[in-house]
Amino acid sequence: MKHANVSLFVPHLGCPHQCSFCNQRSISGKTQPLKPEDVTEAANIAIKSGTSPENSEIAFFGGSFTAIEPEYMISLLEAAKPFTDAGYFSGVRISTRPDAITQDILNILKRYSVTSIELGAQSMDERVLMLNRRGHTPLDVVNASRLIKENGFSLGLQMMTGLYGDTDAGCVETAEKLAALSPDTMRIYPTVVLEDTPLAGLYRSGEYTAQTLGEAVSLCSRLLLMFHQAHIRVIRLGLHSGGNVEQGYIAGAYHPAFRELCESRIYLAAALSLLEGADTDKRYTILVPGTEISKMVGQKRENLNTLTEKGYLCTVRACAACDVYKPEIIIQ
Repeated sequence: MKHANVSLFVPHLGCPHQCSFCNQRSISGKTQPLKPEDVTEAANIAIKSGTSPENSEIAFFGGSFTAIEPEYMISLLEAAKPFTDAGYFSGVRISTRPDAITQDILNILKRYSVTSIELGAQSMDERVLMLNRRGHTPLDVVNASRLIKENGFSLGLQMMTGLYGDTDAGCVETAEKLAALSPDTMRIYPTVVLEDTPLAGLYRSGEYTAQTLGEAVSLCSRLLLMFHQAHIRVIRLGLHSGGNVEQGYIAGAYHPAFRELCESRIYLAAALSLLEGADTDKRYTILVPGTEISKMVGQKRENLNTLTEKGYLCTVRACAACDVYKPEIIIQ
């Protein structure tokens, strides 16, 4: 038995317009509308592979699920319902727009075993939202988040970095405002410039400068640590690989192991802070949880090489008592 989420994409449906950065067909690889029978087929495949019901969900992503035609939305939920009723999945997760949440909609979602709702907030700066054609306001995010939590759903929020017109300081402020809404989960997406988007035109004209990978790693490692310290779980960091992202990619911080790059940056910064002022003629052991060793070492041993360049000869060892993102250092 294993974790076996069924992720189903509803490309562009329900969106009243195209946001500056959005090409759901590149992101998801899907061009045809999702059909109820697709839901049934995907759920059956997951069940045959063996699922752990307590941590497996049917998830509708892309587009704006609660903004699509109600009859169509309900037909997809109806297809999922037999599988949640039978206990194969713990519930249904959806993503939607902050301005597409009402009490009536939440009442419908309750009837179909929806347990988690993610809102594409992207920014809490009204000017940035307007520049990127989002069509909603920060207040919509606040109001929808409140309604979702009051109705007993798990709240997920999504934000983006490097949006047209945004700054690193603005992103940090957005993260602080979203954390204050006490979501259960967060997703952080650095902006990627894709073909067939308004942002591609702005990039080619020179009006928009995309984040480099290094810039995005620096900022997103800071945001990841902020949410971790606020006890908010970040369930996605960076655009997922697959679909047609590679084919549609023009510029921006896209890397298939983006999260690990960010986590490695956190560990390097923590180790450097602990070693500041330490003797460079000694050898040190860095202790981290066993699952975090590769992150502390860094891709291609980048972190250990950086420490060596600064005069600190270090090895990394597993430590059962150590906390994530909090390495400990001992002299060998």
